[in-house]
Amino acid sequence: MNIAKTADRTVGQRAPASPAADGPDPAEIAAVRDDIRAKITRVLGQETERASLHDWYLAAALSLRERIATRWLADGRSARVTGRKRVYYLSLEFLIGRLFTDALSNLQLMETYARALRELGVDFREVKDVEPDAALGNGGLGRLAACFMESMASLAIPAVGYGIRYEHGLFRQAIAQGWQQEFPERWLEGGNPWEFERFDIGYDIHFGGRIEHRTSPHSDSVAWIPGETVRAAAFDTPIVGWRGAHVNALRLWSARPVAPLALDAFNHGDYAGASAQIARAEAISKFLYPSDETAAGRELRLRQEYFFVSASLQDILARHMREHGDIRALPARAAIQLNDTHPSLAVPELLRLLVDRYDLPWPQARRIAEETIAYTNHTLLPEALETWPVELFERLLPRHLDIIYRLNTDNLAAAERQRPGDIRFRAATSLIDETGGRRVRMGHLAFIGSHRINGVSAMHSELMKHTVFADLNALYPNRITNKTNGITFRRWLHQCNPGLTALLREVCGERVLDDPTVLKELEPFANDSAFQARFRTVKQDNKARLAGDLLRTLSLAVDPAALFDIQIKRIHEYKRQLLNALDTIARYLAIRDNPNADWVPRVKIFAGKAAPSYRQAKLIIKLINDIADTINRDASIRGLLKVAFVPNYNVSAAEVMVPACDLSEQISTAGMEASGTGNMKLALNGALTIGTLDGANIEIRDAVGADNIFIFGMTADEVVERRRAGLDASDAIAASPMLARVIEALDRGTFSPDDPARFAPIAHSLRYLDHYMVSADFDAYHHAQAQVDERWGTAAWETSAILNTARMGWFSADRTIRDYASDIWGV
Repeated sequence: MNIAKTADRTVGQRAPASPAADGPDPAEIAAVRDDIRAKITRVLGQETERASLHDWYLAAALSLRERIATRWLADGRSARVTGRKRVYYLSLEFLIGRLFTDALSNLQLMETYARALRELGVDFREVKDVEPDAALGNGGLGRLAACFMESMASLAIPAVGYGIRYEHGLFRQAIAQGWQQEFPERWLEGGNPWEFERFDIGYDIHFGGRIEHRTSPHSDSVAWIPGETVRAAAFDTPIVGWRGAHVNALRLWSARPVAPLALDAFNHGDYAGASAQIARAEAISKFLYPSDETAAGRELRLRQEYFFVSASLQDILARHMREHGDIRALPARAAIQLNDTHPSLAVPELLRLLVDRYDLPWPQARRIAEETIAYTNHTLLPEALETWPVELFERLLPRHLDIIYRLNTDNLAAAERQRPGDIRFRAATSLIDETGGRRVRMGHLAFIGSHRINGVSAMHSELMKHTVFADLNALYPNRITNKTNGITFRRWLHQCNPGLTALLREVCGERVLDDPTVLKELEPFANDSAFQARFRTVKQDNKARLAGDLLRTLSLAVDPAALFDIQIKRIHEYKRQLLNALDTIARYLAIRDNPNADWVPRVKIFAGKAAPSYRQAKLIIKLINDIADTINRDASIRGLLKVAFVPNYNVSAAEVMVPACDLSEQISTAGMEASGTGNMKLALNGALTIGTLDGANIEIRDAVGADNIFIFGMTADEVVERRRAGLDASDAIAASPMLARVIEALDRGTFSPDDPARFAPIAHSLRYLDHYMVSADFDAYHHAQAQVDERWGTAAWETSAILNTARMGWFSADRTIRDYASDIWGV
């Protein structure tokens, strides 16, 4: 089908190209083949006969990078000439995954490069798997940032993403005897062909020292005399939009010492001392989320956050002044979006630059900063809304603390005007938390310094108004808005599930590649038995691929015909992997009791990382692995239940698991998950969701229909009420013989015979400290899982799976970005 004749809307500003009827142009294949061969010899200095798979990957990536760079430069030139407003997206995480296949897919050159490599005697599938995942993020926050960058490029919105070029990023997770172990992720070890180091771009980042208040007959000013300076070096990565509509930049900062070596110390034999400043500076960009268990770790986190914020804002203002020349026009030309609280220091840093460097009066600087900055909140967990000791600010960022105090003076005056004499209200809205030691509230700082604050699902945005930001919402009404998250269908459907994409193109037409709402045209086929069979065949192929991976990596043989029940996300108590694990135990015990019953074969798959200092989460990982070890070895259950914990979960692993999932576990404690995006990816690929009324699950239920999702458990209001009554779960356990039996099995050491008391802390929390409502929701979850069993293998399941795919069009990141563009950024 000719796209040009069927598409009723183009993406970005360019019409989609029509693919040749017989595939890629032979001349283009030949050009790519010759270019790759030339890169092997002229750039990598290798003979083609001796080239490794890594050599072939680098050569192919460099060849593709050249094609991207031409478009990139043209788009940058166009933005400068037209003076279009730019979006600047500040995020501590960008979980971009592999860029080679992503760029090939968006440029529609996948088959061209595959054939070119084939003509060179190289397997494209092996080449693409050489690329490591960029270790620049942890979970949903970083993946959302990556999706948004791709959507902005696809919609031809000029944008720059700003973050840190972590040398090791988040740790590489290994599982040893069931325990999580952390190792450095060496993703840059073989070189990164996607980045361009900008040797001409760098900024000095200051720390420590003191401030001096200077008074003259004409003005008062403040001078910051820093005690330490670090250099921020820029590395740019091109982000390609769909069909090459636009190319934007992801600019990552690497920390460098100002002086490379203390030569005097080195010449006097103090070799460690000579390199001390190098190590101190470079530590800033070594790891994502250094452990905050020590004072040094906490200081390093704050240094990271200020480092990337200061470098990014200096870069934004330098670009603005080059292109527009008037700092007062900043809100009209730049929109700065803070992705969570990590970049909250952008508020005082922008104020510092406007006041100290550009000599603007305070009221004008405040107006400009507020009109330019917007803040996305991702959590309702008070502990996740960062706070920093005032003492640490005094020592590390004294000028910023001074600005925060001045900002807070304005803020408290506004609170007093609104509610005179209300001390509780002033304390609740203050930027400084005075309870238990004086601390700067970073969520409050981002809120007060922004013109718009958005949540990431309808429920989350509404709850913000009544929970973590209730008083600020009263003081600054109408700032909170909702922007429900979305995902990029290019990666999470077209790229990771080519079988389903081919089926959708056949049924919905080529327009489905450009317009996700066209998926609605799949609905009439939901009850068609012939189409159901084809839909199921695609799913079985994807499950067979995942089964092959489990056999290779875990030596675990699973039946692709079984129900694949998957929970893939960061390990946290509120995400309730523990609830899933307890139900797995209950299922196992029931099968052992009655092995000849008509059981639905299940494969339970878990994946995710726990923060290194999060002991309870790491104990839950150990429990899951011990459960897996017991169940997978038990021949008496005849393989009816298998359990797998897949180590080192990342984007590439998700691209295999998402298309293979039958049942999507989205079971967080109601009121605690801001949105979720894994729920969207899995539903889009035809998985049925089992979940609570939390985050975007609510909007997914409304979209796919209550009959096509398994909802269970307490609502957010019911969770609040039960917590008020106390955390003792004795009543829930007494009412549930199955739950009591499961907890008793933990206590007896059924899954830890080598250490019967290993899971006593978990059993204790289940009985007496049920903060996350695991015990309280167990029976409801167990009942919902029984409903899953009843529907599995029926035509009704296939209908629901198809309708999930057909009704997910609204959850596109393109829709989300259009909402940001119109309501927040004004682009």
